[in-house]
Amino acid sequence: MQVLALLPGGEEDQLQALPAMAALAEQQSAQLHVVCPARAANIWTLLPAVEHCIPFAFDQRWSLADWTNLLGNVREPDFQASLNLSTDWSIDLLLSLTHIPMRVASGGFSATERVEQQTPGWRGQALAAWLQPLGMHCDADAYRLPLPQSALTEARASLPQGNGPALLLAPGAVVGGWSPEDWRELVEAMGQAVPSVRLLWLAGEVEEPAGVQRCQVATVLAEAAAVASVDVVLTDEPRLAQLAVLTGTALVAAGMEAPHRLPQRDVIKPLPPLSQLRPKEVLQALAT
Repeated sequence: MQVLALLPGGEEDQLQALPAMAALAEQQSAQLHVVCPARAANIWTLLPAVEHCIPFAFDQRWSLADWTNLLGNVREPDFQASLNLSTDWSIDLLLSLTHIPMRVASGGFSATERVEQQTPGWRGQALAAWLQPLGMHCDADAYRLPLPQSALTEARASLPQGNGPALLLAPGAVVGGWSPEDWRELVEAMGQAVPSVRLLWLAGEVEEPAGVQRCQVATVLAEAAAVASVDVVLTDEPRLAQLAVLTGTALVAAGMEAPHRLPQRDVIKPLPPLSQLRPKEVLQALAT
């Protein structure tokens, strides 16, 4: 079975859709073609069932040539079903010009099956409603990202020496986040509270505090393996927060209190934005 999934949104949205797409691939032995923004296409390298990722700027300006190219891409394969999460009329028109027999959407004139109700809460589970017209189910909260053993072995080998808990500090590019002094204060407090703690830093160009080992990753797969190899992740970066969710890693996530962003688990603690917190408050969340 070949399925076309049209998925607008950034990296966080794509990662939240991954459990549903994995369920679709497993339960129907489906070969997936995903249409998503180019900036988020690397996410789908995590799911081998995705045969082709087609870039399209859903939420940006696109030309008639872009639309025509997309139409050519979706008309050529023999798709049995499509899942359209876009509400753009132009995508509705595009699907109406295909020969896909089952077209699932929340509305629009091209839909043959309509999604009537979505589960409130974490968007990853809410997307299970899109599988129901295909006769499938999805327990998104139970899903765990299958990572190659080689990637996990490499990530674990790069951890700091010792037997203490490994904590990944991953500040994102959030305006109004913490200053270097705030991170330094947290690192010093962590060292005093848990002397055996092993601290890693994953933050692109931002310099790591003294006493923290930088985590070197070149791909989203390496990033996921790094997240899966530590005990706790502290971040305000949505991509890394969702990777922690999908790998089952304990998570303290700043600025992600909205119910649709994270599932409810004992090991997941959503906090207000870092700009509203002091290091001692975050340390308390990490300790509980």
